[in-house]
Amino acid sequence: MSRLSLYPPTLDGMDIEAKRKEIRAYFHNTFSLFEKIFEMLKSEDVFYKKSEPTRHPMIFYFGHTATFFINKLVLMKIVSQRINPDFESIFAVGVDEMEWDDLQSAHYRWPRVQEVREYRAKVREVVDGLIETLPLTLPITQDSPMWIILMGIEHERIHIETSLVLHRQMPLEFVQEVAEFNICLHSTIAPKNEMAEMQGGRVVLGKERSHRLYGWDNEYGRYEEDVECFLVSKYLVTNAEFMEFVKEGGYENEVFWDEEGRKFLAISGAKHPPFWVYEDGIYRYRALCKVIDMPLDWPVEVNALEAEAFCRYKSQKEGVVYTLPSEAEYRLLYEYAGLRDIPELHESRANLNFYHYFSSCPVNEFGFNGLYDVVGNVWQWSRTSIFGFEGFEVHEAYDDFSTPTFDNKHALILGSSWASSGNLIMKHSRYAFRRHFYQNAGFRYVISSGKTQEQKDFYEDDTAVAQYCAFQYGKSYFGVKNFALECVNIASKFAKNRTKALDLGCATGRATFELAKSFDAVEGVDFSARFIGVGVKLKNDGYVAYASKTEGDLAEKKKVTIEELGYESVREKVSFWQGDACNLKPNFTSYDLVMATNLIDRLYSPRLFLEDIQNRINKHGVLLIASPYSWQESSTKKELWLGGYVDSNSKEVKTIDTLKDILSKNFELVHIQDLEFVIGESARKFQHSVAEVSVWRKR
Repeated sequence: MSRLSLYPPTLDGMDIEAKRKEIRAYFHNTFSLFEKIFEMLKSEDVFYKKSEPTRHPMIFYFGHTATFFINKLVLMKIVSQRINPDFESIFAVGVDEMEWDDLQSAHYRWPRVQEVREYRAKVREVVDGLIETLPLTLPITQDSPMWIILMGIEHERIHIETSLVLHRQMPLEFVQEVAEFNICLHSTIAPKNEMAEMQGGRVVLGKERSHRLYGWDNEYGRYEEDVECFLVSKYLVTNAEFMEFVKEGGYENEVFWDEEGRKFLAISGAKHPPFWVYEDGIYRYRALCKVIDMPLDWPVEVNALEAEAFCRYKSQKEGVVYTLPSEAEYRLLYEYAGLRDIPELHESRANLNFYHYFSSCPVNEFGFNGLYDVVGNVWQWSRTSIFGFEGFEVHEAYDDFSTPTFDNKHALILGSSWASSGNLIMKHSRYAFRRHFYQNAGFRYVISSGKTQEQKDFYEDDTAVAQYCAFQYGKSYFGVKNFALECVNIASKFAKNRTKALDLGCATGRATFELAKSFDAVEGVDFSARFIGVGVKLKNDGYVAYASKTEGDLAEKKKVTIEELGYESVREKVSFWQGDACNLKPNFTSYDLVMATNLIDRLYSPRLFLEDIQNRINKHGVLLIASPYSWQESSTKKELWLGGYVDSNSKEVKTIDTLKDILSKNFELVHIQDLEFVIGESARKFQHSVAEVSVWRKR
């Protein structure tokens, strides 16, 4: 069997040059396979179509994975030169129906497909060169430059699968068959599903940082749970089994759907699974590029809401409570099946990694100790909302990979699909989607006494975010006033027009809301989705909850509401966006005020920011910069510092003087002052700083 998709390299080994060769082969295999799946789009016009309304046009995804490499390499200071700043801005941020997702077509000027192809070729060349030349020791660890290369590769592996889902959702007239993408050609009568007994036991989830395979941040740490005995379906739910639910009015009977499910039905108008096609009174099946007779013994593909509704239907019908399995219960299935992690797991044993088919196949084709499709064929929805294990830490290169999904709205999918490869098919991988999303996913059911775990607020244990919540929304210390509010007060004295303001580096959003008291519209932009998620929560849910550390591992839970803050009447004037201050998208423009607080000395290219920001401010508009000028090489390469060093002429360079040199071409300095602020690290430890605030008016 040909290897269309390679297994990922391990992080360990003895031969560095052999490891470079292995990573290089994996990179090119991934990059080429990703481009191959876009051959399904029949013409270049299709690249500018959306397969469904909550996603970008396909041109975005074609460019996104390549810009991810460059953006992360720039962020981590592995490279300093961008290839195409415009591309690396418009293709930077995807969508997951977060508040800060930007789907407004007017904000994008999509390039020609050929331009993106040429860009991808340049990225391929850059990454190929880095693989050959970056410093490398074995094993590869999370602080290795090569980890960022692997991150880019695994990110593209994710998009290989998600793009295939989007292509499959395209109308048939927009797609074409690709010779290498062979779907399964056989189907017969579906096997009758049966329940198998699973012994309970102590389950330990999470992996050590020394693990020999690449991992995303949510995989590390530790979680333990005692799982009681349960029953599990021998097979995945087939199209035939789900057909009974459809024909017996399952989509019309609201009793089978929870509140979120009923909302989904109202918005989507769904009457059957998404890849079923109702023609001439019968159901047929949409494969990648064509419609075929319904394969009754293949697994049904549904979202979590549909899977949960089926379980309620089956429970009512049989008088037994069926649910989806939990993450911990699934781990017992995995162990019972005798599965081994890759690379020891040979891909011929399951329908994954494109080894057998570019489609699902019969549910009784791949058995594991009496259970079928424990991995592969389709993902399996769980009843567990994704959360961080004890010891969870974000990786600084991709701090918003997981944390925005720790919101009780993203359910874990388990086991991988025919389109899964790379990290997606590893034992410890953890991926979650909103319950109404489609993702080559089906389900199996269990009869279980296990409870659904209640999760905490996603940022509650995040030290950096919690500290900033306390800094912006907590009480003042030592007579020092709230820094965010004081910056707004200073800026408001100089802003003549009050149409639109930008809070750049908004963190958890306090100043963004405060500005809305005097501006018609305010946009808060921060690089970190972890931080803007707090402002979004305040706007949408009406409160901010955080854990303020007291001492050691002890913390005091605190909560503040939008009513207490006085922002109830201005919440609709506020919006939050994820963005790079050094490479903002073109739509961030026409501001009467831009506030950049505690930002300038944390940028990878502060001069680039200063040279660009004047293009985004209206005539007579105001720029406020506040910073303690605490330059550090971990944030900004020393040669890019604006101050805090002695130049080649033995002259001390101060940041304010460099600001004057750069900004005086377009701005007049109208005010300068010192402003104290205090950040609490614990109940008895505080960081007391003094920022210099400079206010500039555009000529």
